Amino acid sequence: MRPVMTITIYIGYTEGSLSRELSLPGGPEVGTSTPRTWWSHGWPMLCWGTVVGYVILCSACQTAPITGRQQLILLSEAEETQTGLAAYQQVLKEERVSRDPHYNELVTQVGRRIAAVANRPDYAWEFRVIDKNVANAFALPGGKVAVYTGLFPYTQTEAGLATVIGHEVAHALARHGAERMSQSMVAQIGLSALQVGLGNGDPGIVQGVALAYGVLGELPFDRSQESEADHIGLILMAKAGYDPRQAIGLWERMEAGQHGAGPPEFLSTHPSGATRIKQIQQWLPEALQYYRGPGRP
Repeated sequence: MRPVMTITIYIGYTEGSLSRELSLPGGPEVGTSTPRTWWSHGWPMLCWGTVVGYVILCSACQTAPITGRQQLILLSEAEETQTGLAAYQQVLKEERVSRDPHYNELVTQVGRRIAAVANRPDYAWEFRVIDKNVANAFALPGGKVAVYTGLFPYTQTEAGLATVIGHEVAHALARHGAERMSQSMVAQIGLSALQVGLGNGDPGIVQGVALAYGVLGELPFDRSQESEADHIGLILMAKAGYDPRQAIGLWERMEAGQHGAGPPEFLSTHPSGATRIKQIQQWLPEALQYYRGPGRP
């Protein structure tokens, strides 16, 4: 009878680790004196790993709002919200929250209008201003949004601010953070399976096969997610009554800010200014269908 090998794969994530035990055929054979090479010993395990991975991928597929892009998300919304809240509370402890009544009223007003059309009443929406001269903003799972005071010279108008907040809310709606974490988890699973399948052999061989099968290949999720957030955010600001055409001016000002000490932190992983503006121009006809503000019938 052929023995069974049991392996345990540990998957790391923010709040701890998950473990799964898999019973796989292909343990050392009894009664043979011929050493088994890595390809005869490892490929059955890799095949089983492929099957397990396929099942995980099929069960975790979701669809991004508005764009309809297929996503792989392994985390539940409850897990994502919990980690997002913890991160948000940490930021509020470490950063100085602005007490400026004008900035706070402005961000809250624009944020609530965007949130009202986001169709997520279950989110505990919260909008804060961080008193720091950094051109940045972020959104965390569950609807926690923050804008840094260093961004206001670029936003200038309510529509400019709505462009930024719409973009950040879009990240939350599309669950981009959970998607990035899930991508990392899948990469860890794949690399663990390869290491077991190759009998923990030469790391160079492990890396070579990993590259061949795309396990270590970093897809450009960051910039594709940023573009998707631009698209969704444009629709949100239009639905909220802000002219989506004003988004172009905001990104032009942000692009102009790159000429000097360096690009604003907000643009560090974003598409280039020319690419972004071209994409927005392509999405404007769609966004204008939702806009019912001044200058529209």
